[in-house]
Amino acid sequence: MQNKPNRCLGYVGVSALCLAVGAVDAQEAKPATPPASDPLRQDQIKQMLDEQNRKIEAERKRLSDQEAQLRDTRKSLDEAQRQINQLRGAPGTVPPVQVLAPAQQQPQVAQQPRPAPPQQAQQQPVGQAPKPPERGPAVAPIFEQPGVLTPRGKFVLEPSVQYSYSTSNRVALVGYTVIPAILIGVVDVREVKRTTWVGALTGRYGFTNRFEVEARVPYVYRYDTSIGRELLQGSSVDNVFDSDGKGIGDVELTARYQLNNGGVDKPFYVGSLRVKTRTGSDPFESKTSTTIMGFSNGIQTDLPTGSGFWGVQPALTVLYPSDPAVLFGGISYLYSFKRNHVKQKTDGEDQELGSIKPGGILGFNFGMGLALNERSSFSIGYDHSSVGKVEQNGHTIADSVTVQLATLLLGLSYRLDDKRTLNLSVGAGLTVDTPDITLTLRMPMTF
Repeated sequence: MQNKPNRCLGYVGVSALCLAVGAVDAQEAKPATPPASDPLRQDQIKQMLDEQNRKIEAERKRLSDQEAQLRDTRKSLDEAQRQINQLRGAPGTVPPVQVLAPAQQQPQVAQQPRPAPPQQAQQQPVGQAPKPPERGPAVAPIFEQPGVLTPRGKFVLEPSVQYSYSTSNRVALVGYTVIPAILIGVVDVREVKRTTWVGALTGRYGFTNRFEVEARVPYVYRYDTSIGRELLQGSSVDNVFDSDGKGIGDVELTARYQLNNGGVDKPFYVGSLRVKTRTGSDPFESKTSTTIMGFSNGIQTDLPTGSGFWGVQPALTVLYPSDPAVLFGGISYLYSFKRNHVKQKTDGEDQELGSIKPGGILGFNFGMGLALNERSSFSIGYDHSSVGKVEQNGHTIADSVTVQLATLLLGLSYRLDDKRTLNLSVGAGLTVDTPDITLTLRMPMTF
């Protein structure tokens, strides 16, 4: 009986302990909601806003950089378009290619509502931007050297034909004098008409965009007509003496290198080195006729097709593009090597001449090329060569003089297609020793 109150007290203690544990669990299970004015929560919101502002500022900077790049791209396209216009030969300027945003491309009909462009729309260029040209400006070629170099890996085959005609008067005193004013011999007065045809095949290959090599193989046909009479021979009528010659001429090898990049309003400098062989027939091997008194009158019975001397010619060419024209010019010097033990063939015995060294040839040229349209261009230029005196056995020949050759040149170039161009040049002689007229037709073909 005494243990019953103790049991009751135990049950009551256990029940109170269970109730306390349940209250504690219920309090822990209820989520805690901090008040709105909690300082920690305000700092988190402020940090989120600062982070968002930084992202917006970074986005604005990125858009600003893109706009700057877009402006630079438009300037580059304008510059490339100017170079394309010069390369195609279009006079003046053509409106540059524009890069437009979608909202600027095509306006809608006036009465229809204009839809709002999407916010994430990207700018797209209209058409395709032209590639900047890799070569210099093309002009109608009127000199031997081309206006621009051959691109890397390209081969240019250029057949050409040249016609020249000249006429001159010569008075030759052939003989010797015993006292002044008394000539023992003949006085030869002649008018010489000379016609020359030169067909050539030229090949050029570009190893790089700034270096090319060239080989030229000419075939020469010459025809001379001499009209005159020999005084002291009792002749009262003019005599006509014809002579001709044909065959391979002097083969030439040339290397050219573009010294700088150049560009619009920047000159192109091209250096070259040409080697001239003596594959043509030798002028000293061509026989000369003699008079009935045994004197040689210097008239060749068969005409040579080459110069008879090896030569090397360095040159420098400058091209300056200035829209819509291209200015060009160059300077060169041809050095011919001396030959020893030279003999001149005649109708009788060969004449011993010893060593012969031709005079150097200093040449310069200049001109201007003007674009007419996308296919054709026109050029005008001047070419001048000064030929030095000839030396024999180390001494200047008494009757050798410096010869000045001056030619006014006009050229027209027409582009048939992307690979073929037709070039025609006309030269008019401005001095007595220069051919009266020279016509040259070329058609370079690119492969």
